[in-house]
Amino acid sequence: MNEWNIQSRAHVCEACAQPFVDKQPFHTLLLDEAAGLRRSDVCDPCWQKQFAGDATSRPGFISHWHGIYEVPPAQPVEAIQKETAETVLRKVIAQNDPRYAPAAYILAVMLERKRILKIKEQFKRDGQRVFVYEQPKTGDLFTIVDPGLHLGQLEQVQQDVAHLLEHGVNPPAAAPAPETPAPLAEPSPAAETPPAPPAESAAAN
Repeated sequence: MNEWNIQSRAHVCEACAQPFVDKQPFHTLLLDEAAGLRRSDVCDPCWQKQFAGDATSRPGFISHWHGIYEVPPAQPVEAIQKETAETVLRKVIAQNDPRYAPAAYILAVMLERKRILKIKEQFKRDGQRVFVYEQPKTGDLFTIVDPGLHLGQLEQVQQDVAHLLEHGVNPPAAAPAPETPAPLAEPSPAAETPPAPPAESAAAN
């Protein structure tokens, strides 16, 4: 089962539906539900009224923490979007392809060491370690499964990560070289049969 996902910080309280304001304290619950891991963001008044006394006893409870809501800054549009370890990780998770699992794990560790991501929780599910990282600036949560890499696999995974950072995820394939059409033979007055069609291209799509 693939546990990768990115869950963005909510902009309204899940309990009362009131929008969060800048610098407002809020609480986050991480729950393990049938559909997968889910975050729940609630304002402090709702937390005190509805959650504070029994949050840990709720079905699927994994963790709880509190934070300060920050209004997202306006993002300038850049002419050229440069790939970073974070943007590559986001794209890898969006691919939802198990072959990227080792690279996603290494990218998350790199971002943790650079203090771009912070571990909020770690636990075991179906025999695998699961890490929940937070991007403090955006409040996004990244759920990453430990693929259990062996020492002999690290070099290849590091090469894969370097390739992703340099070329991106699934870069567009190079356009095939244009084919040169075969010259058509001049029709013979005595021949009634049409010329044979050109041979089909053996080039792979």
